[in-house]
Amino acid sequence: MAGAIYRGRSAVPRRELELLIPAFNEERRLSDTLTALARHLLRSGINGTIRVIDNGSSDRTAEVVDRAAAAGLPVTITGCSRRGKGAAVTRGMLTSTARWVGFCDADLATPAEAIDDALDQLRAGQQVVIGSRRCEGAQLELRQPLVRRVGGTGFRMLTRRYSGPVADTQCGFKFFEATAARAVFADIRLAGFAFDLEVVARARSLGLSMVEIPVAWRDQEGSTFRPLADGRRVARELWRLHRDIPVPTRRELASAR
Repeated sequence: MAGAIYRGRSAVPRRELELLIPAFNEERRLSDTLTALARHLLRSGINGTIRVIDNGSSDRTAEVVDRAAAAGLPVTITGCSRRGKGAAVTRGMLTSTARWVGFCDADLATPAEAIDDALDQLRAGQQVVIGSRRCEGAQLELRQPLVRRVGGTGFRMLTRRYSGPVADTQCGFKFFEATAARAVFADIRLAGFAFDLEVVARARSLGLSMVEIPVAWRDQEGSTFRPLADGRRVARELWRLHRDIPVPTRRELASAR
């Protein structure tokens, strides 16, 4: 039977969507995010679940998830001992059994309503959907501090060869068809800031169909990234990306535009 996962003699209907949330010490912000996402899934009639990937939290992140599940929200939790957002998302992607799987940040900087636009693209046949704060139609409701905007500009200039036509690789809102997700994340190596760029680069190298969708985005307090102090670590990640993924030729870049 199509759309079912067989376990023994019984068939369990396959979930349409699984939404992953990588979390490290997010007890203060996570509860509101889980509630907003669960309400939207219910309101939109989406057959979906939410899974928090606990990235070694030392606070009450797991308790927040347990309380939400006890209150009836469709949420579970999976542990990930390897540190870094990229490691947490990769673990979730490779263990998902849903038809489509996506991830968003624990601060819900992108509203839950954007899920509908992502699913529209997946239903239309796109394999990878990239939330974007820079393509036409995007809304920046609260901008990042100046130092992060300057750092972001420099990062985009350095990484254009990998991002190609994708204007915003770093927005934490990306969705995938299941087979495409497994193909991309089977080879993901980075776990830090450049992880999102690697996702885009590997999707491009595999020739997957990919589209950016505009999102409303609001910068949230609580980011642990320090543009100056963490610059050396980002440089190491970019060097590893350069070593692991062939650089597209100028002709390939031109044809992708």
